[in-house]
Amino acid sequence: MADIKQQIFQELNALEEAAARLRGTAVAAGKQTDLEVAILTEQVRTLRDKNARAVQMIDKSVSILKKLK
Repeated sequence: MADIKQQIFQELNALEEAAARLRGTAVAAGKQTDLEVAILTEQVRTLRDKNARAVQMIDKSVSILKKLK
């Protein structure tokens, strides 16, 4: 009987360790996702800024071309 209890406790301990590893993996994956989102957000912001500057330059170029006519 003592052997069965010991085996049950060992299996429960192994299960607890596996659950802890899975929790750690889930937390790390969440942090990775947050980092990826932050990087993508910054890239989108940069692209929008570049796009706005490009629009201004195009508008200025069109204005200059119209004056040259």
